[in-house]
Amino acid sequence: MNHKTGEELESQARAELAILLERKAAGERISPKDRLAIPAQEMPAQDPLERSRNVEEVALGYGECQARLEAERCLGCKNEPCVSGCPVQVPIPRFIAEIQKGDFKAAADIIKETNLLPAVCGRVCPQEKQCQAECTVGKGLKSVEKAVAIGRLERFVADWERANGKVTTPGVKAPTGKKAAIIGSGPAGLTVAADIAREGHEVVIFEAFHKTGGVMVYGIPEFRLPKAIVQEEVNLLEKMGVKIETNFLVGRTRTIMELLDQDGYDAVFIGVGAGLPKFLGCPGENYVGVFSANEYLTRANLMKAYDADQADTPMFKSKIVTVIGGGNVAMDAARMALRLGAEQVHVIYRRTRDEMPARAEEVGHAMEEGVVFNFLRNPDKILGDDKGRVTGLELRKFELGEPDDSGRRSPVAIAGSEYVFDCDTVIVALGNESNPLLTRTTSDLKVDRRGRIVVDEGQKTSLERVYAGGDIVLGAATVILAMGEGRRAAASINKLLSVS
Repeated sequence: MNHKTGEELESQARAELAILLERKAAGERISPKDRLAIPAQEMPAQDPLERSRNVEEVALGYGECQARLEAERCLGCKNEPCVSGCPVQVPIPRFIAEIQKGDFKAAADIIKETNLLPAVCGRVCPQEKQCQAECTVGKGLKSVEKAVAIGRLERFVADWERANGKVTTPGVKAPTGKKAAIIGSGPAGLTVAADIAREGHEVVIFEAFHKTGGVMVYGIPEFRLPKAIVQEEVNLLEKMGVKIETNFLVGRTRTIMELLDQDGYDAVFIGVGAGLPKFLGCPGENYVGVFSANEYLTRANLMKAYDADQADTPMFKSKIVTVIGGGNVAMDAARMALRLGAEQVHVIYRRTRDEMPARAEEVGHAMEEGVVFNFLRNPDKILGDDKGRVTGLELRKFELGEPDDSGRRSPVAIAGSEYVFDCDTVIVALGNESNPLLTRTTSDLKVDRRGRIVVDEGQKTSLERVYAGGDIVLGAATVILAMGEGRRAAASINKLLSVS
C-alpha cells in the first residue's frame, strides 16, 4: 500500500477546505448530501518498513486542515446517536462543531467535561465499535470505516492543546475534609480520582508498580500510546491535588479494611485491572521461550527492554515468534516482537480475520509491518529440546462451524490435520483473569466464579464504602469501558461523601 505523507495529506485537505469555507462565507448552506461527499481523511502514518524496527508512534495525527475537513463531514444530528455509543458520554457533536469553527481549545474543553483522558482515548479506544458504529454518516455510506473519525478528532484537539501550551487544570471545589483511596492508577482509577477531586474531596491513589498508568503504561506499547502522554495526564491530576503513592501493594502493604478503619479513608475504589494471564493448558508451557503477553509487554513497555542502550531489562532473544490469540493484546505483542528484533513473527488464531476481536486498524498495521497471520490454526502442544527450550508447536487445522454465544462462528477441529511449526518463542495472548490478592485479603468481598468483583448499578461492592470498576469487574475490557465504570463509581462515591 502506498501511503501519502502527512504533508501531502494536509496540502490536499487545505485545498478542499478552502473551497468549502469560501462557500460558507458566501452564505451557501452545506447540505447533508454535500457533507456525505467529503472524503474521509486518511491518518498519516510512519512507513511500515521503517516503523517495524522502531518504537516511535505509528499514527502521526491529523494536521489542522485535515481535522477541520473531517469535522465538516459531521451532520450534527439532533438525536446524537454517537453519544449513546460512548461509555463516558462525550458531547461529540458539540466538540466537533467547535473544530469546524477552528476553535480547538473550546473543543478540548468540551471533551473534558466528561473525559479527562482524550489524548489516550483518541489513540486506543475501539471507536469503530462504539461512537463511530452509531454515526449517521457511516450508516448512510454503509461502512463504519467511512463514519466521522471521532477518535482521530479527539486525539487532534488533545494534542493541539498540549502542543500549544493551552492545557488548563480543571476547577476543584473547596476542601470538604473527606478523603477517598483509589487502588490502581489505570484508566478506571484515574477517572474516579479526577471526578472525586473536582468535588473537593482529598484523593490518594495507591499504585503497586513504580509508575502510574496501569495497562496504559505496562500493556499498551509506545508505538500506539507514548508514555509521555499518559504521564502528562497523571501530572494534571496532581495539579488538581490528587496524591499518588507508588510501590504500594494494597493487600500486602495495607489491606482495604486497614485503609478504612485505621487510616481514616471515607471510601475506597478498587480499580486494579485483571492482571492474571490465562494460558493454553497444553503440554510444554513450562519450556524456556514461553511467555504470557502480559509479561512480555510489561518487560518491553514498563521496563523499556526495547531500549537496550538505556535499560538492562532481561529479554529473551527470538528468531521466530508465534503469538497465540486474535485480540488487541496479541497484535501489540506481535508488533513489539518485530521491534525487539525477531526475524519472523506469526499470529496463530483459530478463527479467520473476520472473527478477530482486535481493532481492524491494528490488524492492518501488523500486516503492513510484516506479521504473518496463520488463521484456522491452534496449538495442541508446545515442543522443546532436551534442554527445555522451545523448538516449535504442534498445530491443528480448524474450520468454522456454527456461531457461539458471542456471535462468532465456532472453530471445529479437522481430524488428522496436525503438523509441526518451527519456532523458538511462544507468546500466549488469550486474555487475563482477576488477581486473587485483594479478595483473599478482604473478607466478605463478593466475587463471581471467575474472581471478578460483584458490584451493583452504582459500582458498589458487597462491602460498605467500597466500590470497584474496570477490568476487575468486567474482565479484560477496554480503556473507555473502564473509564465509564469509573465515572459511575465516582458519582456514587461523591453522593456518599456529600451526606456522610
